[in-house]
Amino acid sequence: MTDTIALVDDDRNILTSVSIALQAEGFVTRLYSDGETALKALIDNPPDLAVLDIKMPRMDGLELLRRLREKTQLPVIFLTSKDDELDEALGLAMGADDYISKPFSQRLLIARIRAILRRAEHSTATGRQEGEEGTTILTRGRLTMDPARHRVLWADKPVTLTVTEFLILETLAQRPGIVKTRNQLMDAAYQDDIYVDDRTIDSHIKRVRRKFRQVDPDFDAIETLYGAGYRFSDE
Repeated sequence: MTDTIALVDDDRNILTSVSIALQAEGFVTRLYSDGETALKALIDNPPDLAVLDIKMPRMDGLELLRRLREKTQLPVIFLTSKDDELDEALGLAMGADDYISKPFSQRLLIARIRAILRRAEHSTATGRQEGEEGTTILTRGRLTMDPARHRVLWADKPVTLTVTEFLILETLAQRPGIVKTRNQLMDAAYQDDIYVDDRTIDSHIKRVRRKFRQVDPDFDAIETLYGAGYRFSDE
């Protein structure tokens, strides 16, 4: 079945170019130029995923997401202005699945869309089996990860991660004490043959550490081995 992606952005050039790129990859697209117009359509006839710009007239992306979360768990990716961390944090706290800063690579956006759709499909399948077999929860020391619900706890306190950050941490936590190279972490987080450099993984690790230190200032479970990579310690 073909996945449908809704694009909500007041920039007509972005709507057109991203729509063309998605259609070339086999997606069906629906385009909306503001949040107010998009709201009813996304609720009444939900797509498989929505890409929302944050800065829009009439109704911005944050308000649109807030309204959507009252009715649906539709997967959402935010498009944010570069270095606008406050909007990113608010969006993730309100239930966005990921964010990408403008200007962005269309190939990267498509890779993130595919990753979130895969996780959403996995969550649905797991949910159908939940009463019989339960879900697989990853527990390492004070860390608990629920891949089906994209939920992370540290010492029973919630930590909000993007899909990319979740995949990197999951890869590290699956084998505590084992060093994972940057290339291995790239393969886990960017599964659609997207090239990223070492600094991108380093930036993700720094962001993950910062989020955990917001709930535990002494968090040190992700260790850097200079010249080798990273490893997770559950001690």
